[in-house]
Amino acid sequence: MLNRRIFISAGALAVAFVTSAAHADDWKSKYKELTFAVIPAENASGVGDRYAPFMDYLSKELGVPVKLRIANDYAAVIEGQRAGNIQIAYYGPASYSTAYMTGVKTEPFVTSRNQDGSVGYYSVIYVKASSPYKDIKDLKGKTIGFVDPNSTSGYNAPRFFLHKIGIDVDSFFGKSIITGSHENGVIALDKGTVDCAADWWNSDIDSNLTRMVKKGMVKKEDFRVIFKSGLLAGSPYAYLSNLPEDLKEQIKKAFIDAPTKAKDAFARLSDGKDKEFVPVTHKDYESTVEMIQFVNDMRKKRS
Repeated sequence: MLNRRIFISAGALAVAFVTSAAHADDWKSKYKELTFAVIPAENASGVGDRYAPFMDYLSKELGVPVKLRIANDYAAVIEGQRAGNIQIAYYGPASYSTAYMTGVKTEPFVTSRNQDGSVGYYSVIYVKASSPYKDIKDLKGKTIGFVDPNSTSGYNAPRFFLHKIGIDVDSFFGKSIITGSHENGVIALDKGTVDCAADWWNSDIDSNLTRMVKKGMVKKEDFRVIFKSGLLAGSPYAYLSNLPEDLKEQIKKAFIDAPTKAKDAFARLSDGKDKEFVPVTHKDYESTVEMIQFVNDMRKKRS
């Protein structure tokens, strides 16, 4: 009798396991493939090369194709998630905050940790190294290049942090230009279209500028930083809130496991400058939401 009970118990466990495994894959009947969108930090070919191995890794881990979508602008990622067409998105803190503030049902789940152990990055303003400008206040009346109204380091952070030192961007600079991407901003500065340009910066060896240098687009010594913001929250990866919970857990686990399971694909995302992915929640971006609200209020007062 004892053996029979043990046999029945083992059988029940086997049935439960099969049922659980089947349930875990239920989401695949609805999501035959997943779309992963990236904000335009660099030109499209650069984004494609950077993310292609990681898409292959995610497809293997999740068991369905994960397709990369390279957005034309930041708003396209926000609106794509609003419509439910983009299941996973790579945002900047500001574009995520804008998505959240405008009702997009999205959740940040991981961001990157830098090799030095820090989490987050900075906004900087570059000038040409050969220019006469020594201090940000020397740029009064000059032209600044901003990336995109939904960019953190390329628009919102410089406005916010310059305001904190008494510089009103709209009245201080003679003209501002939206360049469309971080790379375009540096190119505009290099060509003299703008006198200074806002950009992202992790460290002296890890920035948009150093990535452009690695691709042979510019020379690092031709530029210098004239202004640097306070530390910003790390750029989040976010998935739609209404995705099945087991799918969200699988996505998050795939990211967390990437540095060991897909070392080369993970390294390519940051040219080897990131250490790992770390979990985040909306709470980590509450201060960014406040910053974006502040910048939005400033703009409304002038419109």
